[in-house]
Amino acid sequence: MPSIFTHAAIPLALWCAADRGRISTPLLVAGVVAAVLPDADVLAFTLHIPYADSFGHRGASHSLLFAALLALLAAAGHRPLRAGAVQAAAFVGISALSHPLLDALTSGGLGVALWWPWSGERLFAPWRPIRVSPFAGQFFSARGLATLLSELRWVWLPLAAAVIGWKLIQPAPVPSRNS
Repeated sequence: MPSIFTHAAIPLALWCAADRGRISTPLLVAGVVAAVLPDADVLAFTLHIPYADSFGHRGASHSLLFAALLALLAAAGHRPLRAGAVQAAAFVGISALSHPLLDALTSGGLGVALWWPWSGERLFAPWRPIRVSPFAGQFFSARGLATLLSELRWVWLPLAAAVIGWKLIQPAPVPSRNS
């Protein structure tokens, strides 16, 4: 899995690319939470649930269904997020779905159960350039640093370039006549 920092990169990049005020702070927070929430499944290890189990690490919480459920929850609670129901669902759903897609790009683990409950098969992307992140106890090590450098190269820098490119091609705001 990428680190928790990199899972937050997708909603942060979307927020940066959006017009100022388009994505409220509560909606951004909900997107970041949705992007990191699938890794709460590491609690399965303390419950002695095997990694390869449907409810093990990278199992059900890394599925399209889980992302869709979070999107529906955001749509239902859109008012505190200061967003419309469709905007809240789309932002939170994309943020949640980014998690298993990033995990599928990593160099380790068993893959992600993207199609759970319809299939228990664990999937990887055909191209896996991101180093898998070590767990908490080993994160502040040489391996953790190598992971962060890999994430910088394959996630953060491309996202920053995409946001800057997006901002550059946007038309300049038209000043109002009342100003």
